[in-house]
Amino acid sequence: MNPGKHDEHIRHSFDCFCKKVLKEEAIDIQREFKRRNKNEVAFSAMTEKKLTALSFTDDYFKDEYVYSVLGEIVSVSDADLGEALNTLPADKREIVLMSYFFDMTDREIAERINMVRRTVAYKRKSTLEELKKIMESEE
Repeated sequence: MNPGKHDEHIRHSFDCFCKKVLKEEAIDIQREFKRRNKNEVAFSAMTEKKLTALSFTDDYFKDEYVYSVLGEIVSVSDADLGEALNTLPADKREIVLMSYFFDMTDREIAERINMVRRTVAYKRKSTLEELKKIMESEE
């Protein structure tokens, strides 16, 4: 075999190999399309009832009560607690929110709102009792 014929044989062998690979890849693609057509349905082909069964709505801020305390936003997602907090006077509500959402002590709250620590403790305690009564009466 002379060198020219050998190079031509290698080229033809490589060409045959490439054609086989492309043919098998085309068959794989056709199989994938058949599988998809068998298992998948376009949204445009679905009925309204099926579409609503598949849909989902987010309820992130639906029943959320938002309060501004110390320049920051406090959100309460429990509807009963939010309604009960709305019935309270603003100063009592702020004391409770600072205590539970910011983990502030009575002394820290008193310093923030310029009040005696004992008064803050009394208001916090009486407000919690009031909240309890409001929430129990709603049930």
